[in-house]
Parts: sequence; structure tokens; C-alpha cells
Amino acid sequence: MKKCLPIITVLCCIAVGVQAQLPLYDLSSVPDAVKKEADVIKRFEEIVFEVTDIDRASYKVHNMLTVKNEKGKSALSFGTETSKIVSLGDVTITVYDMFGRQINKYKKKDMRTVATGEGLIEDGFLTYIHVPVSTYPVNVEYEYELKFKETLFFPSYNIIKPGQGVQKSSFTAKVPKDLDLRYKEKNIKLAPQVSEDGQYRLYKWSVSDLPPIEDEAGAVSYQNRYPAILLAPNRFSFYGSQGEFSSWKSYGDWIGKLYKGLDELPEDRKAFFRNLVKDASSDREKVRLVYDYLQKNFRYVSIQLGIGGLKPFSADFTDKKKYGDCKALSNYMKAALKAVNINSHVAIINSGYNSEPVDKDFPSSFSFDHVILCVPQPKDSIWLECTSSTADFDVLSSFTENRNALLVTDEGGVLVPTPVSRAGDNKFLVTTTVNLAEDGSGKTATLFRSTGRYRVIMDNIANEKKDDQKESIVYRFGFKQPDEFEYLKKDSTEYYTTALNMVIEKVPEFTAGNKMFLAPRLYKFWETKLPKAENRKLDYYFQNPFEYTDTTIFRLPAGAVVEALPKPKEQSCAYATYSTKYWYNESEKAVYSTATLVLKQYKIPAAGYAEIKKLFDDILMDATQRIVVKKE
Repeated sequence: MKKCLPIITVLCCIAVGVQAQLPLYDLSSVPDAVKKEADVIKRFEEIVFEVTDIDRASYKVHNMLTVKNEKGKSALSFGTETSKIVSLGDVTITVYDMFGRQINKYKKKDMRTVATGEGLIEDGFLTYIHVPVSTYPVNVEYEYELKFKETLFFPSYNIIKPGQGVQKSSFTAKVPKDLDLRYKEKNIKLAPQVSEDGQYRLYKWSVSDLPPIEDEAGAVSYQNRYPAILLAPNRFSFYGSQGEFSSWKSYGDWIGKLYKGLDELPEDRKAFFRNLVKDASSDREKVRLVYDYLQKNFRYVSIQLGIGGLKPFSADFTDKKKYGDCKALSNYMKAALKAVNINSHVAIINSGYNSEPVDKDFPSSFSFDHVILCVPQPKDSIWLECTSSTADFDVLSSFTENRNALLVTDEGGVLVPTPVSRAGDNKFLVTTTVNLAEDGSGKTATLFRSTGRYRVIMDNIANEKKDDQKESIVYRFGFKQPDEFEYLKKDSTEYYTTALNMVIEKVPEFTAGNKMFLAPRLYKFWETKLPKAENRKLDYYFQNPFEYTDTTIFRLPAGAVVEALPKPKEQSCAYATYSTKYWYNESEKAVYSTATLVLKQYKIPAAGYAEIKKLFDDILMDATQRIVVKKE
């Protein structure tokens, strides 16, 4: 009996230990408000960011997440970018079931590391792993450290993410007093606990029991609407280059030094550009000619890591290679304009149609992710997106419109607004003629004229393989499956113009006896059902403002007459207008159907969202009307 006692004692201790740990792993200790609507629950999190010198820092993370269901599976992925100045230390990822039993454990050696940057830089790598699980819920614990030989990019404290509840989390920043840091609360009021430890100052932010934030479709990017603490240095070092971040001016001055001397071309290439613009009657025309050359002869590649993430290739290198990222292509355009005596400035900017302008009062390197070019003019500056081979001249699109861009000038950084998105810059004008046969088949000829975003879309389709074009015709635009078709580019100066010719077996939506019921248009003029309007709290973002117009002409077969036409419609609200007209031309034996939809602005205030929601719902309903044609 005595020989069994130690075994029983051990088993009891294990049982008690497991029972004591259960609240950490199961969900019993999590408040209902935190876990009810969450896909992922952050059980605990401790982050320590420590700066030891102007060119040395570390970032340590220890957290555990409960992934409740498959919607939260992104929390099972770990990935980080490294370079010559960013290294990944030890990593431990441990997976537990809801009773605290270990399922699996992964170390850095179990992860995959791949080069990044399309082979154009040597120091960019991505180390990643996706943790496989067979059932939910499951717990995953992360411990890892990043070490930095730079201090330009301070991490943010991202308190909560979409679909996530937070039980307990803290973030500590430890910095030398003589360097210190700046911070900004974003979408939260959360003061840090500030203390001192010798030559260091410590800032600690803590939160607990945060419920998931209700998501609203079509809202501003989650980075702009979720609570976070933004951090930024006062002084920094990046690849051995030191700078100040006391203002946008000082940051722009440092960026300017990275670009210095890189906007020079060889004399023969300068002569080429001078010859290219010799007949131009204005500076604007010169800029257009050089931009057209750039679009037709250069391609975009992505470089985001290392010094290559901020410093461009030289204009000479880009000229020889005929490729570059946003920095290199903008710098090359700047060099080409310099060759014809036109001054310009690279402009650093944040991108994304649903992103907000950077904060004028909080200079931060994480504010930007893209570079464009600004050409000052006596009246209105010219703005150029240098990565696109199809963008219209002097039209940025909502990708970078409505922002604050940092111009890199000889006097330092200057924060200026980019143009406001305009409906007239994004036109999609469609004209279709349908030669309807007696059996309901038809031959169609459609002409698309487009600008702005729609020019890019139509050009992409023009460059697709034929099978992919057919898929775009049917699934993107909603045309009926054609038996035969051809998609062609057309010469045009004002618009990007393409033509679609099709043979369709059945043009009517349906037939009944001797009647054919025709949709007013052959494609979906508007197809998106906007999200619900009740209790809308956030502004709604369309991709861009636009002007749509459609004219569809149905040429009727012999012996056919019009029995009914849809009712015309005119509807408007503060943000959009919509109108349709229908008539029968007796001499042409043709039914005309026209529609116009203008969205005046891409960002709709939450208070006015119900108006725009109703208008677009009515547009979808209006599309269900039918033209009724019958055989005599």
C-alpha cells in the first residue's frame, strides 16, 4: 500500500494542477460580453518594446488566443518580415485544447522562410507558419522576439482587431530619456502609466474585458477605426542614417537626403526627353508626353523592405532596367521632367480607397505606404500615379485622392492635400445595339467608353486571354453567356474605348406565348446590394464617385410590335442622381432604353447613408422592369 501512495499523490497533484489552470484555457472566466460575438479571444497579452540606443531596439510578445471557430483562423497564422536590420529571435508557438492539454508545439526551425521583393533586393525575407488544427475552439500561445538595428519604425499598440474580444492586454514602451517618444491615442481614451528606471522612461498601457467591435460593411479601414496607441520617435536611425521626427518638415528633409543625386540621367537620355517634348506648346503638354512615355515603356515591381523600402533606385538604373517600384518610377519621372526644365516633387502618401488622411499633428513613418509625383503649376498642380500603365493623366483615383501627401522639397517636407475625388474622372459610358431575331436570338454590338478606374478595368479585360474575357463578360458585368464574342480595343483620344460584339442564343429574360420580355439593358447596370441602414454609425465608402450612362437599342424583327415599356424614373438624393427613359422609334422599328447614374461623392456620412441606401435599392428594383414585345 505504501508503494502506491507516491503514484496517487502525483496523480492528484496533476489533477489539481489541471483544474487550477482550466480558467486560463476554457471560456468560463471570460465575461459573456467579451466572448459572445467574438471569433477570437485574446486571453492575455504582454508586449514590451524597448529602445536601448538610437539604433537598437527589441519587441517581445507573449500572448494566448482562443480561436473559437473557423472565422478566426487567421489568428493561427504567424508571419514576420526580416532584413539586415530586423531579425527574428526565438519563437515558440504552443497549441492547447480547452482543458489545457498540449496538442502541438512549433519553433522557428519549423517555419518556412522565403525571399521577398521580387528578387530585386537581397535583404528581404518572410518567415511564416500556419498552425493546423482539426477542431475548434482551440488555444494558441505565442512567444517571440524581434530585434532591430533601426528606430525609424516604432510599433503601434493595436489593442483589438476585427472579430476579437480582449480579456487582458498590456503594452510597455521603454526608451532612454534623452530619446523619449511621442504617442497618440486613436479611437480610444487610454492614458499610460509613466515611470522611470534609471536612464529609461517607461510607458505602460493596459486594457481588460473589451467586447468585439461591431463591424459595419463598407466602413473606413479597420486601422482607421479600431482603437490603438500610435508611437513615434523624436530622433531615429535607419541603415546608419540618422534623422529627426520633430515635424513633417524634418522628416521630409531626411527623405530628401535619401533621394539626393538619384534623379540624374545621362546626357543622351536627357537629350532624348528634350527631343520628345520639343513641339509641346506648354509645360502641361510636356508633362503629358513624358508620362505617356513612362506608361508605355516601364513596368511596376514591388519593393517594401530594407533601405529599398524608402530609398529609390537611381533614375539611370531604372532607365536601363525599365522597371521599378513606386519610389523608383516616381523618381524616374522626376528626373525626366528635370531634363526638360520642369520642377516636380516626389510625394509620400497613404493608399487605399477607404483610408483616411494622415494626421497633420502626429508625424510618423507608418503613416505612408506609397509614393506618387506632384508637378507644381501656376494654377493647379499635376498629380501623377507612376506605377500604372493605364491611369489617366493627372487623375490619381480614390487610391490616393482625398489625402495629405508629404512633398519632399528642397526646404524639407510639406504636407499638402491631394485632389478630391470627382465623379467626372470616373466615367463608364455604354452604348449597345441589339438586332433581335424572331426566335429571340440576337447579335449585339456594345461600345464601352471609360475613364479613371473603369479605364483600368476595361484595359485589364482587353489584355486577358479569351476564356478569361468571357468570364469577365458574364460574371463581372452580367451579360448573358454568348455563343460567340469578340472584345476589341478601339482608337480614341478622349476615352479609353473597347467594343464587344456577341451572338446570344436567347436575348429575352423569358417568353410567354407570342411575347418576349426584355431586360432594359443586357448587363447589370448596378448590382450591389448595399448593407443595412439601421443604426449605421460609420461613414460608408464607395470605391469612387462615378458617372454611368447606358443607351441600349433593341432593333425589332419584322412582325414584332411593342406592347409595353417600363415607366421612366427620376430619383435623387444629396449624394446621387438616377434617371431612365424609354421610347419606341417607329421609323427605325427600335426600342430605346437609356439610364444615367451619378454618384457625386465616394464617402457617404453615416447620417445620410439611409438616403443613398434607398436610392440604390430602388435602382435594383427598377432593373426588374421589362420591355414587352409581341409578334403580330
